[in-house]
Amino acid sequence: MNIISFAGWGPVNYFFWLLLLAAFVVEAWAFVDVLRQQKAAFPAAGKQTKPIWLILTGVAFIIGLGGAIGQLAIFSFFPIIAFVVAAIYLADVRPKVGQFKRASSSSRQGPYGPW
Repeated sequence: MNIISFAGWGPVNYFFWLLLLAAFVVEAWAFVDVLRQQKAAFPAAGKQTKPIWLILTGVAFIIGLGGAIGQLAIFSFFPIIAFVVAAIYLADVRPKVGQFKRASSSSRQGPYGPW
């Protein structure tokens, strides 16, 4: 009951497995980043709420894990959708939420540091 059987794989199979592995890393990064953000930063940045992004990136993380260990080869469009969700978060939501976080922390600082 091996999860991934490398026997009989050609270069194309290794290439696509490496792509799935790289996509899983991106999905994990997005999920961990959502966990680290403040809840109030999402609506303040004009984006969906933190619980919605936790669900989306969490499902993407699980699908990415399944793709990385070779369990979703039949449903090959699921890892693609999961990667797109993580990429949307990292490219669009994360920068806006990060600006809110930086702005709120800098507004509490006096001329010589935090109050």
